[in-house]
Amino acid sequence: MHFILASASPRRKELLGHMGIPFEVMVSETEENFSEKNPVLLTESLSRQKAEAVVQKMEQEQRGCGPYCVIGADTVVFARNVEGTEEILGKPADRSEAEKMITMLQGKTHTVCTGVTVIMCGGPEERTVTFSEQTKVYVAEMTDAEVSGYLDTDEPYDKAGAYGIQGIFSKFIEKIEGDYFNVVGLPVHHLYQVLKSCQFDIGS
Repeated sequence: MHFILASASPRRKELLGHMGIPFEVMVSETEENFSEKNPVLLTESLSRQKAEAVVQKMEQEQRGCGPYCVIGADTVVFARNVEGTEEILGKPADRSEAEKMITMLQGKTHTVCTGVTVIMCGGPEERTVTFSEQTKVYVAEMTDAEVSGYLDTDEPYDKAGAYGIQGIFSKFIEKIEGDYFNVVGLPVHHLYQVLKSCQFDIGS
């Protein structure tokens, strides 16, 4: 079975590598549709869009001559804003937006949701499995100096919610409830169980 990761994320690449399976990275070239407002349904939809775009690319390049499996994933952060409604936090456009996100998250619990889609093609049975995983994250209270110092780094600007749990921001993460790797970007255990259920040879 040929495995393909439909993501350019180095974090997802590293996490999938932990499974011990050889895989190829093929970046999804699709215009992501953010019309869905429910965070769980949004991540599942985006992961499916990414995986389906890679399947389409494989078909266009006529590379689907044998069985292959495409894995697409997408992660969003969502938190309750001052109006009391759940707000989806993507990657901040600038320092001001990153500051708004960090201010919203600190001193509270928020949720990180990753949607994953697995598409099996080219074999006797074609199958699509989509699932999502949620993790609760509590960020400690931060001083203005701590917020400013963090925003002075490069870390906030390429991550949903303006932080990376495995980076500099880790010192502000007081506790989590759920899968740590889900917050990094790929719920490894859940994905492993899905691949096992499909009877793939994914090593020990």
